Amino acid sequence: MTDLPEWLSIVILGIIEGVTEFLPISSTGHLLIPQNLGWLPRQSDLFDVVIQSGAVIAVLAVFSKRVSHFATTLSSPETRDYLFKLFAAFFITAVGGLFIKKLGIELPHEIAPVAWATLIGALVIFACERWKKNHAGLAEITWTVVVVVGFAQILAAVFPGTSRSGASILAAMAVGIARPAATEFSFLLGVPTLMAAGFYKILSAIKDGEAGNENWSMIALGTLVSAISAFVVVRWLIRFVQTHTFNGFAWYRLIMGSALLIYVWSSQSPGTH
Repeated sequence: MTDLPEWLSIVILGIIEGVTEFLPISSTGHLLIPQNLGWLPRQSDLFDVVIQSGAVIAVLAVFSKRVSHFATTLSSPETRDYLFKLFAAFFITAVGGLFIKKLGIELPHEIAPVAWATLIGALVIFACERWKKNHAGLAEITWTVVVVVGFAQILAAVFPGTSRSGASILAAMAVGIARPAATEFSFLLGVPTLMAAGFYKILSAIKDGEAGNENWSMIALGTLVSAISAFVVVRWLIRFVQTHTFNGFAWYRLIMGSALLIYVWSSQSPGTH
């Protein structure tokens, strides 16, 4: 598949990003897998981060009524409280991300860490769903939710395969928030989180003199495709979470993680080189 035209490879990666960004299966992990296996040409870290910003456009479109409500009711204490909690969760994530950067912790690109995070994530979903079975949860976002969701996003940033949206939704559910409210908070929090990550990566590339090495037309194409595919998925997922658990995604992660680990072990076995 590495013989594919560049634009087609970018379109495929954009679709992968858009489809997986808001599902609890990890977009970063799914972007790394085909690149590591040689199925698609390897892209820069900047590409993988910036095209995630396209998913933000989908969230703003799907939640346009909610965003419009925020804009027209800023004088309402309820609106200001919700927006302040969104900002606080983002602030925790941003500070944590900068701290990780300061420590020199780099995003692993190997398949093994993605496989383990995918597999462990499946077990976490099963455990959370079993624990919260028959518990409707609350609709109000509490300060406890703000803190745990902020740290959940940091965890997802360190371990590709964890899933930012999955970690934040499950974290909110674990502290007693209803699935629809947890999903909405996670999706809306993704707007500043993904946008900030994209802008930070672009500014870093400009500062380091690496921006000139990027194919910006391909990055723009990947971002556009991810926005379109994410729009479809977000609309579907909002309806899905009203009546379904995430166990189906957990089974997918279990199978995917196991398959990846088998691939890693087999590729490291004597006689496979």
